[in-house]
Amino acid sequence: MHDSDRELHKVAFVVILCFGIITSFIVPICDVSDETEHLARAELTSRGIIIPHWTGEDMGLNRSYNVSSSHKSVVYNKGAGFESIDAVNYLTGELGKTVYNTPYDTQKIDNTSVMIVSAFEQNPFYGYLPQALGMFVAKLLDLNVIWLLWLGRIFNLIFYAGLISLAIKKAPVLKMPLLAVACIPISIYQAASLSIDAMIIGLAILAVGYFLQLYKAEKNSLGVREVVMFSALCLILGLCKLPYLAFVFLLLLIPFDNFEKGRKIIPYMLICIAIVGIIGFMWSRYSQPALMHSWRSRLKYLDPEGQMQYITSHPIFMGRFVAQLFTHNLSKILYGTFNFFGVAQKVHYADSYHLVVVTLLLFLAAVLLAYPKNTKFDLKTRIGTLLIVLMIYVGTSFIQLLTWASVGRLNLGLSARYFVPLFALFPIIGTFRIDRLKRLGDDFDRYAMVFIVAFMAVMILSFATKYY
Repeated sequence: MHDSDRELHKVAFVVILCFGIITSFIVPICDVSDETEHLARAELTSRGIIIPHWTGEDMGLNRSYNVSSSHKSVVYNKGAGFESIDAVNYLTGELGKTVYNTPYDTQKIDNTSVMIVSAFEQNPFYGYLPQALGMFVAKLLDLNVIWLLWLGRIFNLIFYAGLISLAIKKAPVLKMPLLAVACIPISIYQAASLSIDAMIIGLAILAVGYFLQLYKAEKNSLGVREVVMFSALCLILGLCKLPYLAFVFLLLLIPFDNFEKGRKIIPYMLICIAIVGIIGFMWSRYSQPALMHSWRSRLKYLDPEGQMQYITSHPIFMGRFVAQLFTHNLSKILYGTFNFFGVAQKVHYADSYHLVVVTLLLFLAAVLLAYPKNTKFDLKTRIGTLLIVLMIYVGTSFIQLLTWASVGRLNLGLSARYFVPLFALFPIIGTFRIDRLKRLGDDFDRYAMVFIVAFMAVMILSFATKYY
């Protein structure tokens, strides 16, 4: 009934909500990666706390835990943390349990003040507004404590579905590839949680959809306003995850003929890019020290300065780093499209779904790299987009090398969720022509929709068999 390009955005909204809401209920308590910390930050935001206050500053401290040497125990600086409510501790104490294994589906929200160690202080407040609104509603209606989690997840999902729907509506081409990326099981899994990843993936896909609209606009139809709006969108995205500030370089790939000013628009583009870069740099200066205002400060092996010294004294180490990015790490990321975190598992990504992953990757290859309705992009755009993808991929990995890996080691801790938005750029970089898919015409989108629904359904079944 709604399989035309004009109405695909409606289908996207409904499909994401249908499978996402089931996911938000069926996934155990705080089982998504870092969801306990996202829960804490969202709860603070629900009380109107835009910038969390870390009490360690009042004590003259710069980290939550003291680490004197690798041979001594880690000592918590008592009193350093964030003021939260006891209801948050209820949920974080039930990690990985289903609603059937906890009493908190029947207990009321406890607003007693408590101190918690971590609350994602380094993230921008707006990344938690949807979750916070859900929690505010749960408190307003005096619901049981489990609804802090459930309504927070559901409101986050609704916002994500809205972003994706808007992106698909804006994009004049490549609508189905954008929907396919938005509905990759790991995308829905993150969107149906309290994670800020829902904001990151949603804003990134919206940025790609807006870029496609600007790229395909009529000649002399764009002005400075569009440059500023696209730059602002990239800034909002990039402050959530700094490497994605590179999306702003997509501005330079829009044909200059599309602008009223022609090539005279370039100075305005460069000014916007510079402003985005300066604000991003200033934000990094704030967010980097804030990492130590959390449980991360107890990890003895974290030493960014030591890692940089090791890199400068061992140049061959960077060669190993790059080689691993395009071998082991790349295969791990691709496998992560259908591989889900388990907080209660000794090995967090222990589950294997080999057949599903292979089928999913073949489907994504068909939709993203061989889409029969693909539009043509000039060589400059394709090469520029590829460089942006590499910039974000290598940049994110290098940040992980400095902020997560042990000195002299390559345990980067990369996850597929970091790079989901990059999949949306693949059809722009280049596609292959497959005659059999070309002959399907409009039927290709219908088959693609069936596969999208099927993979999300398989995800639901995997959770049902694993947890219930």
